[in-house]
Amino acid sequence: MKILIKNGRVIDPANNMDELLDVFVQDSKIESVQSGISVGSPDVVIDAVGMWVVPGLLDMHVHLRDPGQLHKESIKTGTAAAAAGGFTTVCAMPNTTPTCDCAETVKYVKAQKSTAHVIPIGSITKGLAGMKFADYATMKAAGIAAISDDGKTVENPVLYEESMQKAKTLNLPILAHCEDVRLMGNEAEDVIVARDIILAKAAGVPLHICHVSTAGAVELIRQAQKAGQAVTAEVTPHHFTLTYDDMPPLENPDAANYKMAPPLRSRTDREAICQALKDGVISVIATDHAPHHADEKASYEGAMNGIIGLETAVPLAITELVEKGILTPSQMVAAMTKNPAKILNLPCGTLSIGAAADITIINPTVVHEINKNRFRSKSKNTPFHGRTVTGRVEYTILEGRIVYQC
Repeated sequence: MKILIKNGRVIDPANNMDELLDVFVQDSKIESVQSGISVGSPDVVIDAVGMWVVPGLLDMHVHLRDPGQLHKESIKTGTAAAAAGGFTTVCAMPNTTPTCDCAETVKYVKAQKSTAHVIPIGSITKGLAGMKFADYATMKAAGIAAISDDGKTVENPVLYEESMQKAKTLNLPILAHCEDVRLMGNEAEDVIVARDIILAKAAGVPLHICHVSTAGAVELIRQAQKAGQAVTAEVTPHHFTLTYDDMPPLENPDAANYKMAPPLRSRTDREAICQALKDGVISVIATDHAPHHADEKASYEGAMNGIIGLETAVPLAITELVEKGILTPSQMVAAMTKNPAKILNLPCGTLSIGAAADITIINPTVVHEINKNRFRSKSKNTPFHGRTVTGRVEYTILEGRIVYQC
């Protein structure tokens, strides 16, 4: 298929590009990026005047619930949601049933039909039990991009440091869920962030901190980076948008959609996160897309943690970060393309000539209301239903095929 995208603002941080250009796609690859492209009889011509044309977005932190939790989500519905959100690549966290802790499960995930590239993340420990290592070598051979026990912290520091050393030999990034469940408040996150930074330094490995939510964690990461340590971090749209003051009363049925781990924090914490994004201390925006069945979010007290995020990430980032001057459009795009791709050593997040034609086209000025009833995700657990936002994904192109059109 030949697709010609005309007159868009092409934003490709991997190539330091931000200018009005055309993009021509042929046979699943990017053929040309320049002004005034003229080709004979393209199959599709997209007029992108006033729109951003960016590399297909990468979400390095997604829960697809497949295998074993299909009442919440499937790879089919999860990647349909990804496409609607502008994501052409998603990294599937391992807390499925069974856990993604062996090559067989990795192969299962990769074999499912999807409308986005699905890159599995292998577990650090077998069954997420924190007792013994998973087989990293066979999982890497099967296709994982990193290891994580996300949803749980590896409590045993001796085992964790040894796992870091094993991962180092395989050049596998470590994605750290930092939560001491024995503690309350911000210290539950801050204590483990500090511990993991120390362990990673001792092991001599890069460390990526998942879903940062506290000012204390931000400062620990900032100081580690200043000292020259290879520590990166991500933040979710719900943590740079909401605070606990935004929650409805707990008896309100919608309160369960504000329950997540890490929890919503204070305004001071949110301000620290936004400043860290602006400074580059936090370099990645990831959704932590966590679908749950309506019965699992029926009341706050019994609700499971997490909200969906694939279909709301772009408008929330534009509304809360770009429009407020926290990030430039290029910085926002980098946080959702180039930066996570670099951390995970993935060959995506670029519009380079010859690269896979994974492209997202965004209208950055359209104002609309988030409507969960239009979501492609199987689950609807979002606190953003009815929220007015700016920015919307218009097209998602995967390997030269239009997989989503608004």
